[in-house]
Amino acid sequence: MSRNGQDGALVSIGTFPMPGGTRFTRHTHRTHQLAWASRGTLTVEVASRRWVLPTTRALWIPSGVPHEVVVASHTTMTSLYLPRSPTGGPGRWDTVQPVQVPVLLAELIGYLDDPDLGAVRRAHGEALLLDLLRPVTATALETPLPADPRARRVARELLDDPASALTVDAWGRRVGTSGRTLARLFLADTGMSFGRWRTLVRLQAALPALAAGEPLRRVSSGVGYETVSAFVAAFRRETGTTPGAYFGARGHRHSSPPQARA
Repeated sequence: MSRNGQDGALVSIGTFPMPGGTRFTRHTHRTHQLAWASRGTLTVEVASRRWVLPTTRALWIPSGVPHEVVVASHTTMTSLYLPRSPTGGPGRWDTVQPVQVPVLLAELIGYLDDPDLGAVRRAHGEALLLDLLRPVTATALETPLPADPRARRVARELLDDPASALTVDAWGRRVGTSGRTLARLFLADTGMSFGRWRTLVRLQAALPALAAGEPLRRVSSGVGYETVSAFVAAFRRETGTTPGAYFGARGHRHSSPPQARA
């Protein structure tokens, strides 16, 4: 069913203005979903995995996969809902996939959200949209959560306070183990070192402020970096680009009232 009332539409679009602190608790959909922040930044959690997504990234969530969505600051989420096996489309994607959102795809989503769009033009637009969906993994800043309760406690506390300067040894003592054991748990459970995991958390925490256009000096110090250059170097190392290039310079026009589902 299409939100804009077009019979036979392949893609249904819902737009959700979300004030800071809004949370859509864990839920599933009968269709595939592409969750995208047309303004602001989305955080999506799936099982022990967590993505922070600016306007240049979306997340493909297959049907039936439980997920949770939260925003730290005012955001507009624009969600696309697709049948389980659209002909020629990405129905074969049976795992969660970050997707790149270039300017063309962003504009096409707005085009398809027009309730007066005719059936022929809509079909052409939908075919192009499906062709433009491309998974991207290198720049999604994913931070899996460790399974061990000690490491998970540390992870949760760092998510709440990414600027914390505590060493791995200090964190170990805080949860009743050694720093060496804690580092081993992070590596075993997340596939990355404690230091790299903390770096990704800091970069994730910086995304909403970067999306809001805050100065780099304020953003970098707010997530625990002593210098802007150190922050930019870490950002480039993990994403392959600078903060400015990661976001790009474009605006989006979605502002419809929220619909019944997220």
